[in-house]
Amino acid sequence: MSDLELVSEGIRVPDSLEAVERLFYGRGWTDGLPIVPPTRERILRMLGGTRFAPDRLIGAVAPKWGAATVEKLAINAVMAGCLPEYMPVIITAMQAMTDPHFNLYTMQATTHPVAPLLIVNGPIAKKLDINSGYGLFGPGTKANATIGRAIRLILINVGGALPGRLDRATQGHPSKYTYCIAENEDETPWEPLHVERGFARDQSVVTVCPCESPHNINDHEAVSALGVLTTFASAMSAMGSNNAKIIEGEPVVAFGPEHAATVARDGYSKADVKKFLFEKARIPYSKLSAEAIAIRRGDPARYGVFDENTEFPVVRRAEDFIVIVAGGAGKHSSYIPTNASSFPVTKAIEQ
Repeated sequence: MSDLELVSEGIRVPDSLEAVERLFYGRGWTDGLPIVPPTRERILRMLGGTRFAPDRLIGAVAPKWGAATVEKLAINAVMAGCLPEYMPVIITAMQAMTDPHFNLYTMQATTHPVAPLLIVNGPIAKKLDINSGYGLFGPGTKANATIGRAIRLILINVGGALPGRLDRATQGHPSKYTYCIAENEDETPWEPLHVERGFARDQSVVTVCPCESPHNINDHEAVSALGVLTTFASAMSAMGSNNAKIIEGEPVVAFGPEHAATVARDGYSKADVKKFLFEKARIPYSKLSAEAIAIRRGDPARYGVFDENTEFPVVRRAEDFIVIVAGGAGKHSSYIPTNASSFPVTKAIEQ
């Protein structure tokens, strides 16, 4: 670690946490919360968590198209309070987000309240103690909190996405502070997400999705797959989400372990779940405003020819749903709509 050479020029700040806070906040370099001062010693320690050189370019971060070098990622990871061993996840997540398929520019600059949701699979999730169980979307776990926060600081400081400037989200949402989870692979009755997407079970992988906050699905009544999935389909069949509006994107369906066990017990595979939701999570013509109907009639290539009996799907194909198992005991699950112009990307984590 002592042989590493930093590329960035440092700045001199009085030896006071309050002075650092005032300077960084005043220059728009924080998310509004206190940060860990990124001293040279802390940056070097953070760089010890990766085998990549500090000047290694990971990608250009929209919308400012700042150069995301490993060193810049490390600086923001220090500020977020990360441990050095989190660096491979952060680097891989940024590789995924700067992949053209993800379309980071759209996610960063849209008025839609979306943020990158990191879903971690494989051995590294347990190694880093990334929460996959109770309260995984909430506070209490260092890895979830600080890895997700590092991503947000990178999007602000390298990508320039300051709220009201280049980040134009009308209202935003709390997950813009941090949004990182692991799939609950111990309790999924199906193949985990990374295996479904072509990776080996023993590979460590991160999938990044451009997501809204989770929308809770509460079903304490159903004791069958048909009952559970009917509730899911009903909860997902609402106008207002980007997916439903333009029938595009890959929304996330996060089953709580109890709901997943009920559905799998009745013989439903993950493909069966997606097929059911595609067929039943539909928006009837009667729910559309007159303006929405007029727009859809003007775009038959997207919406087809329809009448008063038509029910519109919320995705283009059944395969477009991302199904995972997440959380602890309790009959709650989540539907997480996405930015319909950005798409999830999955990459193996290099360690």
